Formats: sequence, C-alpha cells, structure tokens
Amino acid sequence: MANKKKVVVTGFEPFGDHAVNASWVAVQELQRLGLGEDVDLHVCEVPVEYKAVENMLPSLWKELQPQLVVHVGVSGIATTVTLEQCGHNRGYKRLDNCSFCPTSQCCMENGPDCIKSVLDMDVVCKHVNDSDLGVALSVSEDAGRYLCDYTYYTSLYLGHRRCAFIHVPPLGKPYSSQDLGRALKAVILEMLDVLTQNCTEEKEHKHEEQCHHKHQQQQRC
Repeated sequence: MANKKKVVVTGFEPFGDHAVNASWVAVQELQRLGLGEDVDLHVCEVPVEYKAVENMLPSLWKELQPQLVVHVGVSGIATTVTLEQCGHNRGYKRLDNCSFCPTSQCCMENGPDCIKSVLDMDVVCKHVNDSDLGVALSVSEDAGRYLCDYTYYTSLYLGHRRCAFIHVPPLGKPYSSQDLGRALKAVILEMLDVLTQNCTEEKEHKHEEQCHHKHQQQQRC
C-alpha cells in the first residue's frame, strides 16, 4: 500500500534496577500485535546513553522520515501508562550506563527550555480511557530529566514536535507485557487519528485563508 503511514516506536535497554526494561518488552509486544495494514511500523531499542541518543535520533528521523515517532520508557514510580506532554532541555545530572552525563547538562545549547508535542495528550488520554481497554492512562508534564526526557526533547526538536513519549510501569505493577502492548497500540492509533484530524483542520484553515484573500482581491478590483 503506497500511502502507508510510517511510525517508529522505540524502547530502552536495561539500566539501574531495571534488569528487564518494561518499555522494550512492551514495544516488542506491540510489534507482534502490529498497527494494522495502513501503518508501516519500525521498532528499535535505544541505549541508555546520552551520546548514543545524540547519534541515533538524527539518522532515525532523516533516513526513515516517519509521520510519527513514539518513544517508550519505564518509570519505577508509575502505576498507569503515562503520556508525556513535553520534553525539557536542561537539568541532566544523572550518569548514564556509561557513567557519563553532558557537561552542559542540557540537550541543545541554544534550544528552548521546553518543547511540547503537537499532540494534545489530554485528548488522546481521554479517548483511550473512555474505551474498554482495561489499562489506565494519565498525562504528565515532567518526563524525569534522565534519558527518557533527554530522548524526548531531542526527538521533539529534530522532528518538529511530531513525537510522543509514553512511560510504562514495571512489568506486573500492575500490568503484564500483553496489557502494555495493547495499551501502546490503542494509544498510537489514537495519536495517528489526532494527527490526521490536525492535518485536515490545517488544510481547511489554509483554504479558508486563501479564499478570504481572493475575496479581498476581488473587492479591490
């Protein structure tokens, strides 16, 4: 199908107390489920390393040119599947898996302090929570100032905000890998619907502006 939407979904490798990273397990479950025939799904595992993220994300966006990138990470304190609305540029003091952190403690030297996704996470959250998914969703504006936040901000910057970040709880607290995979599928399909709707509204708005401009020109003639 020529008009397939290309979506990239990433999870993280193990780190710290997370000998098994629920995010990558959930992404692999999503890959098994798929996103339907209309979506070309690509998945990859991201190292918990600042420099690896810096090197990996630009090529991901440039080579694949996806309509949407969704990064998934694990949060030890989360009890819901959490949709992150924004990424932050500064405050990165924690060492990564290579015992490194940026000297500047920021993602982009001249970047804005915060970048919001083009997706309204409250809308996505409400629609999915209103379904019979059986997995609770919530929205957050603080992705934690570690590799999750760092990856999200960098991807929002590179992808002109066509990006999302989802935090999942550790496996079994309370959801299984199958639950998390189903949740990711429902959320990402909803995100694609919202993006399509946003695109349609933008086109209609531009068309209205053009029509108004032509009408003004006719009035001047």
